Amino acid sequence: MKADTEATPDRGEATMMMEPALLGSDSRHRGALTDLAVDLVAKASGFRRSLPAGIVTALADLVRSMNCYYSNLIEGHDTHPIDIERALKNDYSADPRKRDLQIEAKAHIAVQRWIDEGHLRNRSVAAESIIEVHRHFCAELPDDLLWIEDPETNEKARVVPGELRSRDVRVGRHISISPGAVPRFLARFEQAYGKLGRADTLLAAAAAHHRLLWIHPFLDGNGRVTRLMSHATLLDALDTGGIWSVSRGLARNVAAYKNHLAECDLQRRNDLDGRGNLSEEALASFTRFFLEICVDQVSFMEGLMQPDRLRVRILRWAEEEMRLDAFPPKTGSILEALLYRGALPRGDVAGILDVTPRHARRVVSALTERGVLSSAGPREPLVLAFPATLASVWMPGLFPDRPV
Repeated sequence: MKADTEATPDRGEATMMMEPALLGSDSRHRGALTDLAVDLVAKASGFRRSLPAGIVTALADLVRSMNCYYSNLIEGHDTHPIDIERALKNDYSADPRKRDLQIEAKAHIAVQRWIDEGHLRNRSVAAESIIEVHRHFCAELPDDLLWIEDPETNEKARVVPGELRSRDVRVGRHISISPGAVPRFLARFEQAYGKLGRADTLLAAAAAHHRLLWIHPFLDGNGRVTRLMSHATLLDALDTGGIWSVSRGLARNVAAYKNHLAECDLQRRNDLDGRGNLSEEALASFTRFFLEICVDQVSFMEGLMQPDRLRVRILRWAEEEMRLDAFPPKTGSILEALLYRGALPRGDVAGILDVTPRHARRVVSALTERGVLSSAGPREPLVLAFPATLASVWMPGLFPDRPV
């Protein structure tokens, strides 16, 4: 026990060090941020309601790959969603490094799917949940990705899934709290963010995002765990359905994102900068940035999923495939029906195409092989899928085209 205590020192830092945890009701910044949050709620709920249930499910599957891609890109790991999609089918690169990154992406998606299924509902900021996310993610990583190297001493240390760090760390100019203090600060973190109403949770999402990174509870993986926590928080507060991703916006504005995080590490500037240890002004600025990113991403996805525009892009693709004899005639009618109805009983396909049931099964099989149809089982209704290989055609701009 003595050895463990010495290995994980607690220098007695007061949890007040990371205040303000919240922008108080008397903060001069709160009014404008509340207006922004209200705008986000309206846009997010309107977008979700505009989509049939089957489309929501299919889009959420693609967004997991997109979210994973952009979150990993922030960490300097570039694994394109097409390669992520291949990994989900156990189709890995022969290059060991690329294969490791594919496995990493697959682990990220598995954790997000677990979150999307409701396993963190109403407990995304609990210390136990944060540790659980880290454990789930890191447990699936290849061993090569579980080692970190101290840039000053070149000493290597192994990251243990779900284990809080036992050594001091420095991130940029920020020297984090002593390792033994991490459990105390996580308890304060949970206390601050765990019992808020939906409106306050939304206003505090950016603060929780920064404060968890400020605590830096793990040797590695803190960025991904924090973004997954934020995804779970927004899923609860906005009932997003997982159909848009804040990580895409953060990655596309990565310099500003990292600058905001660094600014939030700074101490209070003067008497007009709140009453906590850290800068309230910097926290308010990051909150504004975070909420604006969310609004922008909802608007972007809403634009991509406009029914008429999406229909034109998908049917144009289907027509081209039919001209190349990749699909039988009238295949586009199935896709069009799915766009409007969200799900389609298998028995309806023959009637829509005006063909025999046997011919209808061949059409369904051809579309399924291309990844544009899926179902929960061989007798279950058909739903539209959004494969990463077709995203550049069906939903241009969702992520960059993969280099040839």
